[in-house]
Amino acid sequence: MSPLRWLLVLVLLGGAGILAWLMLPLRAAVDIPPGMSSEEPGMAERGAYLVRAAGCVSCHWDRKGRGKPFAGGRQLITPFGVFVAPNISGDTRSGIGAWSDEEFVRALIHGQGVHGEELYPVFPYTTYTRMTVEDALAIKAYLVSLAPVPAGNEGHDLSFPFSWRALLKGWKLLYFSGEPLPYDPNRSSTWNRGRYLVDALGHCGECHTPRGDFGQMDEKRYLQGNPHGPDGWKIPALVGPRSQLAEWSVEEIEEYLNSGAKPDFDSAQGPMAEVIEDSSKHLTEEDQNAIALYLKSLNRR
Repeated sequence: MSPLRWLLVLVLLGGAGILAWLMLPLRAAVDIPPGMSSEEPGMAERGAYLVRAAGCVSCHWDRKGRGKPFAGGRQLITPFGVFVAPNISGDTRSGIGAWSDEEFVRALIHGQGVHGEELYPVFPYTTYTRMTVEDALAIKAYLVSLAPVPAGNEGHDLSFPFSWRALLKGWKLLYFSGEPLPYDPNRSSTWNRGRYLVDALGHCGECHTPRGDFGQMDEKRYLQGNPHGPDGWKIPALVGPRSQLAEWSVEEIEEYLNSGAKPDFDSAQGPMAEVIEDSSKHLTEEDQNAIALYLKSLNRR
């Protein structure tokens, strides 16, 4: 990035940050319906499924290091530096075991940590914000039901000025809407479920949508592919003229989500292979079908 662009980063984010401090509360308000709690019966069982649907395993499991799911430690290489996924096990010191329901929902849906600090959007709260509060609490219930893993959290290794967490106030003012995903009454329940899985839980746009200079998703090119994906992978388009899904049947998309097999006898590679192994193959046939129908609806020619 050129010196002029660095200066632009500081001016835009710094200026927006000042406005954010004036306009926004220190901590985002969390609206949990009365009587709803992560401790309700059945929430942990429901959360076990949602954790798979939300793709939590792939990022928070360092297979080459700690080797335990949700213990964190995995390095995520981005154009802004190296982020290290935190421990989200039920450990009360380094994990989320001591977090309240409000603190967990605030992190997952509003992108704020337990001390009110802004979270880097490499954690996809920009998409999880569309998740229902009930689903968020079910995920918490499952995570804290597991054996805690006492593994400390490593710091990120980010380039200047992205290492200044305070600038995230400005970034969120510019690029984070925090809007829920509305139900479309003109569409079927299956289509709406597919959109929820793709655009909220599965956060597909976080990888498959190109990003701007400041790391924001370019919503005008929604799901149209990202040449600078995780760990340097080029992420293919799911919609638009470069998408192959228009040529795939609903059944072929379902099979891909289940096994990684493509109609041309190739198979999923890189990050998508992990998504299938850790997430989509564990979904019910109904949810795989809903995703396929939704994606197919975006590729009508």
